[in-house]
Amino acid sequence: MNAVEIEEAISLLAEQPFVSAEFPYAFLEAFGNKETTIKRLRSGNSNKSDIEGGVLQQNNIHIAVCNEGNVTETLYKLKESPATSKAKVKFILATDGKEFQAEDVISGETVACDYPAFHDHFGFFLSLAGITTVRQIRESAFDIKATSRLNKLYIELLRDNPEWATAERRHDMNHFLARLIFCFFAEDTDIFEKNGLFSDTVGQMSAGDASDIHEIIGEIFRAMDTKKDQRAGSKIKNWALKFPYVNGQLFSGSTEVPKFTRIAKSYLRHVGNLDWKKINPDIFGSMIQAVADEDERGALGMHYTSVPNILKVLNPLFLDDLRGQLEEAGDNARKLLNLRKRLAFIRVFDPACGSGNFLVIAYKQMREIEAEINKLRGESSRKSEIPLTNFRGIELRGFSCEIARLALIIAEYQCDVLYRGQQLALAEFLPLSAENWITCGNALRLEWLSIFPPAGTGVKLYANDLFSTPLHQAEIAFENEGGETYICGNPPYLGSTWQSNDQKGDLKAIFENKTGLWKSLDYVAGWFMMAAEYGKHTNAASAFVSTNSICQGQQVPILWPLILKTRHEIAFAHTSFKWNNLASYNAGVTVVIVGISNHSGKIRRLFSIGEDEETIEKKVDNINAYLVAGNNVIVSKESRPVNELVSMDFGSKPVDGGYLFFTLSEKVAFIASNNATERYIYPYSNSEEFINGKQRFCLWIKDEDQDEVKSIPEIVARLDAIKELRKKSTKKQTQELAALPYKFGEIRHRNSNYTIVVPRVSSENRDFLPVGLVNGGTIVGDRNFALYDAPLWNMAIIASRLHWVWIGTVCVRLEMRFSYSNTLGWNTFPVPKLTEKNREDLNTCAEEILIARERHFPATIADLYDPEKMPEDLRRAHDRNDEVLERIYIGRRFKNDTERLEKLFALYTQMTSKVKAL
Repeated sequence: MNAVEIEEAISLLAEQPFVSAEFPYAFLEAFGNKETTIKRLRSGNSNKSDIEGGVLQQNNIHIAVCNEGNVTETLYKLKESPATSKAKVKFILATDGKEFQAEDVISGETVACDYPAFHDHFGFFLSLAGITTVRQIRESAFDIKATSRLNKLYIELLRDNPEWATAERRHDMNHFLARLIFCFFAEDTDIFEKNGLFSDTVGQMSAGDASDIHEIIGEIFRAMDTKKDQRAGSKIKNWALKFPYVNGQLFSGSTEVPKFTRIAKSYLRHVGNLDWKKINPDIFGSMIQAVADEDERGALGMHYTSVPNILKVLNPLFLDDLRGQLEEAGDNARKLLNLRKRLAFIRVFDPACGSGNFLVIAYKQMREIEAEINKLRGESSRKSEIPLTNFRGIELRGFSCEIARLALIIAEYQCDVLYRGQQLALAEFLPLSAENWITCGNALRLEWLSIFPPAGTGVKLYANDLFSTPLHQAEIAFENEGGETYICGNPPYLGSTWQSNDQKGDLKAIFENKTGLWKSLDYVAGWFMMAAEYGKHTNAASAFVSTNSICQGQQVPILWPLILKTRHEIAFAHTSFKWNNLASYNAGVTVVIVGISNHSGKIRRLFSIGEDEETIEKKVDNINAYLVAGNNVIVSKESRPVNELVSMDFGSKPVDGGYLFFTLSEKVAFIASNNATERYIYPYSNSEEFINGKQRFCLWIKDEDQDEVKSIPEIVARLDAIKELRKKSTKKQTQELAALPYKFGEIRHRNSNYTIVVPRVSSENRDFLPVGLVNGGTIVGDRNFALYDAPLWNMAIIASRLHWVWIGTVCVRLEMRFSYSNTLGWNTFPVPKLTEKNREDLNTCAEEILIARERHFPATIADLYDPEKMPEDLRRAHDRNDEVLERIYIGRRFKNDTERLEKLFALYTQMTSKVKAL
């Protein structure tokens, strides 16, 4: 279950009559517990509570229903209960059906409320459903409730107005939703003259069967689009004249409203009953856009960008500098005035703005700084000098553009109330400005210099209906020529495999004349390139959230030389971390944050996440494209080692549909049916077999044996199946292989005493890359790399921490998993000149690692290298290996991975410069 579904279930439970015996089970069921789990608790099999009337779920919660008036005492008993401690529960909860109390055992946070209101605190318990969130989101119960209720209303309206669900009417439906949101916000924040004016008017004026609600709401919308001095001849109903003139094009155009049923009317009432003063434009926009997006509705309320994550971008981009200047100014009136003027001329541009999260947060943070300046200068009620139109965006989806603009309008009003007071905020709020500053269109196809001009003028297109007509470009120009410009956002990532034809066309338009390798780039690379090109004509600094793959592997030599060529450098960066969302189990994509500028200054800021999840900042002289402190080094693929190492090759690829393979039992049965087949069956090791110790075998038939195997029916049947499979392939090369069905599709096996094996993909959770030996007669699969009959000291290098950090930096990662590359990782690995003594020492280290593994036979690589269970003697062997190798590099152990990488990049520079000189 997601958070919205949980909120709905908890709200339903709160509305039902309280049944003491059933409450604990109903509560757990609302948080997604399965029927079998509830059944075990009911039977007592898994209920370990030692409190009368208690239900205890291991590692989760201890609930007790008590007699009326005993809630506080019961909660204390739960807290002191030995069972609570032994079961390591997260929460304790006590209720008597009148009062509700709970406590987070770990943090000590508490909840106390009347029983009917406990659903307002559902976010407090989200971790019961495996949802871990940042605190700001967890406490934002209103936004989830509003999303849930609006979604119900939206779906009900579409069900009874199917024509509004068509592509032709979808924009009308979405625009109607934006109008509703404004009305609910306005009636709860005194923007309308009477609290609840919209909801009450609809309820009082409409028929019981809801048949005329669409007419009532349409009349209200018409009133809000008509100036007061023009209402006399407009024939607006008297009861609608109470609504103010709003303008801003929000209510202009058609006033048509979808028809309502009784159910839709009840949903409308539920939405209106919420306290819309609590709306949080920081995240509400992202949640509500899912209501109107059919593709996203299945994960309703799950897609948002949290404030702490947004600030990872905005703080180092420009907010930290503003706060530093504020602190430096102290109470100096002149310095404070200069900073306030600076704020008024700062422009923020998000060319993938979605529902406006980044723009809203930037605006609110700047208003906070401005308010502090005004306070220090004794001018607290002063009108803000920060224009809302300085916060511009581009967004592909029309509804998201509307929500972004609405979110900014709400944020401005809330800031005015907070910093200037309700009276002044109301006096200046209406009518809304008709200016538009959010552009609807494809950011990679639009001219940013026109939409976000560096000077006071630019190319402008005008649209009469700014709220309901998607714009191609913004309609207003800036009035703050010479101000600072900051570009930011979280553009769509999309690796090359997942891009649509249109998206590939977008990248082609940007990169075709710059590089022939653009097809390998992630979609987000387009935003970095556009920002760098924009920066050639302005003083802009830019920062985007991106998949970490643009700073790894093959994309680095494609993208970053082009960006560096524009004289942009990396001003700050945040190394890989999870960009978490509100989904169950806190799923998130692995991202980096990269800030680029053509005026970066002497000091660069490099952020990372420490072992305790705290953010670590390091100030450095330069940050390269791999987000490592050091020179701007680009590691390119090498077809052969440039480091005097042995060549590494792929394993052999079968292209057989599985017909060449046997499990152990299949092999035994196959040989039993025909003894002559045994010499054609070889051990086989792909990455799964190597890491997890699984036994697998394959047919390996040589050219000179092909005639003989034709007399073995069991083999012939398999080869015939392979022949047919290859014939049906769309690849010409595979079709040609149909003539040789007894052979692997790609053969790289070589006879040797042993083969060093390195899986191509492995977990990042291991402290060492999986590497080891297989017998020379084993066929190594193509999910591995192989060193055939190479000196054993090569294994010592691969098993080292030095190689681990190099692979993790210069090779592509799949999410966070290592994706090994021979051309990028092995052939480029910087190795100093090794003496014969060095090789002997490393041979010994590799042998000690292998001997330590043997002591724990039959434990597998997966078993042995589990960080929590790694045998101490094996860890010592690796530690010895690292010490020997690192002393070869610098005469001592490295202090940390940062120092390792800095040394490796320095050596790589030396190594490649020598190769080029040759």
